Amino acid sequence: MPEPAIRGIGIALGIAQYGGKHPSAKPWKGEGPGVLEVVQDFDGDMFRAIYTVKFAKAVYVLHCFQKKSPTGIKTAKSDISLVSQRLKAAQREYEI
Repeated sequence: MPEPAIRGIGIALGIAQYGGKHPSAKPWKGEGPGVLEVVQDFDGDMFRAIYTVKFAKAVYVLHCFQKKSPTGIKTAKSDISLVSQRLKAAQREYEI
């Protein structure tokens, strides 16, 4: 990711760490409450970070990627699957 996109996403994640919600954060569809998406535009490209605030003492970043859907506006199934797998792994890790 380009540095400006990283900075923008980092600011949103920093706000999440302190219990807030960045104005550009929105719910990530499919994983229920507590999973959010931040979209950062840079030079005509869209970059996304998916993270969860489901846990009292941790914010887990589940996936960061450049949006390049071959089917219009939909997110690629591989990205959706990866978010789901990483959320399950985060839940297991947090419970330890």
